[in-house]
Amino acid sequence: MNKPLRRIAIFCGLLVLALMIRDNWLQYVRADELNAHKYNQRVQIERFARERGNIITADGQVITGSVATQDTYYKFKRSWKDGPMWSPVTGYASQVFDASQLEKLEDGILSGTDNRLFFDRTLSMFTGEKKKGGNVVTTLNSAAQEAAFKGLGDKKGAVAAIDPRTGAILALASTPSYDPASFAGRSSNDSAAYKKLLDDKNAPMLNRALRQTYPPGSTFKVVTAAAALENGLYSGIDDATKSPLPFILPGSRTELKNEGNIPCENATLKVALQYSCNTVFGKISDDLGNDKMKAEAEKFGFNKEIFNPIRTDASVYPKDVRPQNAMAGIGQASNRATPLQMAMVAAAVANDGKLMKPYMVDQLQAPNVDVLSKTQPEQMSQPLSAANAQKLQKMMEFVVTDGTGTSAQIDGVTVGGKTGTAQHGVDNKDNPYAWFISYAKSGDGSPVAVAVVIEGSDTTRDDIAGGKLAAPIAKNVMKAVLDSKK
Repeated sequence: MNKPLRRIAIFCGLLVLALMIRDNWLQYVRADELNAHKYNQRVQIERFARERGNIITADGQVITGSVATQDTYYKFKRSWKDGPMWSPVTGYASQVFDASQLEKLEDGILSGTDNRLFFDRTLSMFTGEKKKGGNVVTTLNSAAQEAAFKGLGDKKGAVAAIDPRTGAILALASTPSYDPASFAGRSSNDSAAYKKLLDDKNAPMLNRALRQTYPPGSTFKVVTAAAALENGLYSGIDDATKSPLPFILPGSRTELKNEGNIPCENATLKVALQYSCNTVFGKISDDLGNDKMKAEAEKFGFNKEIFNPIRTDASVYPKDVRPQNAMAGIGQASNRATPLQMAMVAAAVANDGKLMKPYMVDQLQAPNVDVLSKTQPEQMSQPLSAANAQKLQKMMEFVVTDGTGTSAQIDGVTVGGKTGTAQHGVDNKDNPYAWFISYAKSGDGSPVAVAVVIEGSDTTRDDIAGGKLAAPIAKNVMKAVLDSKK
């Protein structure tokens, strides 16, 4: 071969090699990136070319569906049963605006494109059966979810309920809410509905149970009491504490006030929780110091994001100086928590000190309902010993029988709880947040722990309190869970 022909052959060979390298680079190295690219319409069309699998409650209620459209490519769009009630769980799945929460995280199963469904897709080619997505079976209790959502009503707030024994999330409600069906399609009405939701100052698309942190107020005194017991500051819940009245915040001249004329001077832990004594728990937090308080809070889950599998914002117990740490010990200052986090606090106490990792998906199913995967309960931490947890149970149960939480009582059931009213705004100028955390006991342990926060309502300022606003909602959620076990 002469030199010019050899050069042309080598050049052509290099071109073929470059083409092969480029082809393999696209097919294998960048495949996932290109599949997920927002401008790849083939992936989006594939998601809505068939009926989407369903999201199902633990008690078998199907809360989603698919509706046939007239579109050539986007043949089905998502539908929901009671969309506003379930959207904090399901999220949305839009033909234009992507998806969120379970609809997004489990999209591969629901759309039928997950690799675990390869056999089902292949089999349908031979059987002629219509391709469908798989199902996501949640841990949600439909009766508890309804009680939470209806209990919140037109109030701005959230409810989180979990099974202390397993960590299974039983209810997750947030108000105001939205209907994900209002923008599931591709019409101009869908686009207008989505924009209206984004512009709404009340943020209906915000999942307040998972993505909003609030000062937990006096509900955090349960964590402070746990820190006192775990660090040996006090051992008996009926022993007098070293709590002066008044208590002056360290390094200042500011007197820490109690709500009304209540017996807080040197009160026992049991009485201090019964009356929600700021002076006692502020003094405990100061005596223990910031490092020990922060360490105990972190055992309950503070200062880290939680995935269930939906991401939950990190609750915060801050690294702080003495006077601020005393205030953080009563759930104020820079102390912030999500409703799910405070449900976890109640759950750990109810479960004899074991904190189970929260989870929302029980199992993933193929279209023929074969189980592809199942979640196994997992212990997350041990915030306090069984002995100290049982002491705290006595304290929280006394709050419900003889303290500020009497409106959470359920006939024939042992209930433990703690109210909270947290300051809101500069110099507490805005209506405070009303909190309640609780658990209920049955014959086989505690099947439910609940946290309720009311961020805003039309209740007059003087009537805003955790015992009045939040506790009745928690009671109804607990009762719904207990009744469903019968």
